[in-house]
Amino acid sequence: MTLRIRFALWAALLLLAALAILGAFVHFHMKQGLNAAIDDSLRLSASQVIATVNVENGQVDFRDSLPETDATADLRQHGLTLRILDATGQVMQAFGPHYALPVAATSLSAAQQGQPSLATSSDAQDGDSVRVYTAPIVENNQLIAIVQVAQTLDSVQETLDRLLSALLLGGPLLVLVAALGSYFLAAHTLAPIDQITRTARRISAEDLSARISLPATNDEVGRLAATFDDMLARLDDSFRRERQFTADASHELRTPLAAMQATLSVMREKRRTPEDYELAMSDLSEETDRLRSLVEDLLQAARGETRHIAVREAVDLSTLLRDVTDSLRPLAEAKGLALTCQVADGLTLRGDSDALIRLFVNLLDNAVKYIEQGSIELPAGTDQDKIRVRVADTGIGIASEHLPHVFDRFYRVDRSRSSPGAGLGLAIAQQIAQAHGGKIGVDSTPGVGTAFSVDLAK
Repeated sequence: MTLRIRFALWAALLLLAALAILGAFVHFHMKQGLNAAIDDSLRLSASQVIATVNVENGQVDFRDSLPETDATADLRQHGLTLRILDATGQVMQAFGPHYALPVAATSLSAAQQGQPSLATSSDAQDGDSVRVYTAPIVENNQLIAIVQVAQTLDSVQETLDRLLSALLLGGPLLVLVAALGSYFLAAHTLAPIDQITRTARRISAEDLSARISLPATNDEVGRLAATFDDMLARLDDSFRRERQFTADASHELRTPLAAMQATLSVMREKRRTPEDYELAMSDLSEETDRLRSLVEDLLQAARGETRHIAVREAVDLSTLLRDVTDSLRPLAEAKGLALTCQVADGLTLRGDSDALIRLFVNLLDNAVKYIEQGSIELPAGTDQDKIRVRVADTGIGIASEHLPHVFDRFYRVDRSRSSPGAGLGLAIAQQIAQAHGGKIGVDSTPGVGTAFSVDLAK
């Protein structure tokens, strides 16, 4: 069963229940109102009759028939029944269609006690329900006679039957109209859901470009469609980055591998002392650990996750920067570049030394990679409550239109370059700086050079 049909059925059932409750309420109050109107009419008629009864010497004269007054004429005209009873309940005078009704014992008893009463009786001749009002005629605290005015309840029942027929006929028609209206309303409301379903069927891991593209609305369906499109965009970006992982890994792994290769090349040029070999093995071990950590960071970057610093320890940034510069100096000298490090002593902060090494290795590696001649400078010092490190080169520079995007993942400034990589190094560097409560800025002039500024919290 479709959602549209279920929605229409639920709407019909709810409306049917509401109409049933409303109909019962209206029917009950209509019945109460009609009965109350009849009772009031009987009381008024009885009081008018009592006012016309001839009382002489404390007794009612029953020898003559009831005098024809406006009250009795009105009773005859409307088909009501009037009876005059003596104090014992014997009918002395009567007219009307139900004059032969038996006198109810409860009504007689109440009248003998001076209390009026209302009762409903059944006429044995025609089976009609009759409403009877009984009122005593009292003179000097003595019961003289009893007046009874009666009226059939056929008109009340007829009115209630017509009301019930209208409810039974109109209710189902309203329910049917509501069900049809709910179905078409649901069809109109759920049309975007069908569009979402069709879009979802067209999506595959190889093609995530499909979008719903509904007109912007602020209702639930509009927000669902916008959220679905945003999800598709994120999935599309995630799959694209996963497919580029191999290229990204080759770019990011190049620097530590190159450092390891440089160390091995230097060690193989000639025989070294055991101490030199031990130092080389120690350097290679460090590079291997750095390589393992770098692979983990590449996986995080490919999944769009922000790096969190799990271990924070006191880091001697001055020593760290000098070591990073020394490890990459062979690469710079191999291209004929001058790499200088001007670091103030005593620069310390709390953070992850491996991540900081990776940050500055990426910046220096980019500087070495993209200049053919000139120099690279790495000055570092304190600036108020932060540590500022600059990596400045005299390379080809970056055009102004590229500067806002250099830290975007996979963004490459010059697509014509033949150097390997996928533009992930600066994105990782920015993540590391942000994880240390800092930031990276860049200034560049084409043909003059580029300078990256790293601000880190102490």
